[in-house]
Amino acid sequence: MDLQGKVVLVTGGSSGIGAGVSRHLAACGAVVAIASNQDEQGRALAAEIVAAGGQAWFAPVDITSEASVEALVDGVVSRAGRLDAVHCNAGAWQAGKVTDFDQGIWDKVMGVNVRGTLLTCKHALPHLAAVHGTIVITTSVAAQVGFPQHAVYCASKAALEALVRCLAVDHAGEVRCVGVSPGTIDTPMLAATCAGWDKPVAELYAAVAQKIPVRRLGQPQDVANAVAFLISDAASYINGTVLVLDGGTLPLPPW
Repeated sequence: MDLQGKVVLVTGGSSGIGAGVSRHLAACGAVVAIASNQDEQGRALAAEIVAAGGQAWFAPVDITSEASVEALVDGVVSRAGRLDAVHCNAGAWQAGKVTDFDQGIWDKVMGVNVRGTLLTCKHALPHLAAVHGTIVITTSVAAQVGFPQHAVYCASKAALEALVRCLAVDHAGEVRCVGVSPGTIDTPMLAATCAGWDKPVAELYAAVAQKIPVRRLGQPQDVANAVAFLISDAASYINGTVLVLDGGTLPLPPW
């Protein structure tokens, strides 16, 4: 996939899916701004990409702060001269049912997943519209599945799917907006959801993999491949929709 010269901002770009996307976009020729609140990891990833011949830098951000997000976007445009695409990938998870809900869970999950995405789009849109750019938003199959102990997280991801459609309509002719909806992807966040189980993580992963029709867990590279395509000119007619990347999990019967 040729993304030569495209300037792409990846939020949550220093670990998990975001790190895989940052690496892959740079390998495809993009200039990548890796934004996150993980300073050490972000700087190490940017150095790794540059050492491999790519173009990237780390940009610290508090995705829940409008001032921080505005400074992030302005800084990317000031440094690179333009902004062609944004991958809104910053995400947070917290276990709990609705009866466990409190302000802390709301601020953490909705603050990062929904408010952070809204703020990023708000400040990136004028720059993206100038070049007919693209927004890619990481949602989740959690928008369609009632995962146990995921009440606020599932709600946040459903909100993002609605946002994809609204952005495509409200900014028609200016930008494209698409979503990627990962299923079970091998990331630190997935490992965190396994805490407290009575089996080792490797054993849990192996059991889950056998239930997925493609018989494996997804990898960040699987999502990165899709993001690169959606940002590219080859995807110019794809807009206002969400691509599910779950290895065939959603069509499974309930037995």
